[in-house]
Amino acid sequence: MENSDKALIERLVSLKKQKNAVILAYNYQLGEVQDIADFVGDSLEITRKAMETDADVIVIGGVTCMAETVALVCPDKTVILPDMNAGCTLSNMITPERLQLKKEQYPDAKIVCYVNTTSEVKAMVDICYAESDAVSVIEGLPADKEIMFLPDQYLGDYVATQAGRDLILWPGYCSPLIKIRPEDITREKEKHPQAKVVAHIQCIPQVKALADVVTGTSGMVKFARETDAREIVVAAETGIIHRLKKENPDKTFIPASENARCATMKLVTLEAIVWSLENMEPEIKIPGEIRLRARPAVGKMLAQAS
Repeated sequence: MENSDKALIERLVSLKKQKNAVILAYNYQLGEVQDIADFVGDSLEITRKAMETDADVIVIGGVTCMAETVALVCPDKTVILPDMNAGCTLSNMITPERLQLKKEQYPDAKIVCYVNTTSEVKAMVDICYAESDAVSVIEGLPADKEIMFLPDQYLGDYVATQAGRDLILWPGYCSPLIKIRPEDITREKEKHPQAKVVAHIQCIPQVKALADVVTGTSGMVKFARETDAREIVVAAETGIIHRLKKENPDKTFIPASENARCATMKLVTLEAIVWSLENMEPEIKIPGEIRLRARPAVGKMLAQAS
């Protein structure tokens, strides 16, 4: 460890104690952020940890929509996102204005929405879902009800197939994940014939069709821990490779594509976290009226996934 990194970490440890703060990091964060985080997980797991912690300050190693969800369910805590430029392209593909037009087109549809969306969008839907429980949420809805599924079309296509339901899909996608192509999987399988392939649920259908396992990030962590395979090709954002290697040092993890990198997810650095704790900003605040309308949809997700 370089002296500069050591000094930063020492300063960070001191600030966390001084501010009574915790750091909750998403699975795609930089390795240095995952290593200093108090917890690393998916969006649902981070939200639950935030609700459970006794800390006064929660620093989110992730993107804006994740920090908004935590601020939504933890109104009594200070929620900080170290870099407000850490946005989510998928979340940005749906706006309240466009959603209102879609609601007018399908006035009787139940609206099911990914947790990684803005608070304003959450305020307009019936229930949120996490990637790990998307199928069960759809299966739990009345069979005779129209369902609008927001905002990832490739996740929606997979869920529709698994649940045996017709869904009204929004034309959104996770930008890093659609960069993984079928030829990437074919290439790595040829290079590593004994390897198992695990694909993220938001990959395009042609990639998922070539995988041994299709799941979310928490499922990938579980699969990596439990599989007997010594080599695993990972079709996901490259940041998760750090955690998989760290938790399974006796196995080899091969990224399906180095292009599957979320640039905004990597904006949260050690330096940014230290600065944010020193200055207690940027703080994520949800307007009261939006909180009142958005909280029920998130609450249903938390109850569904419990």
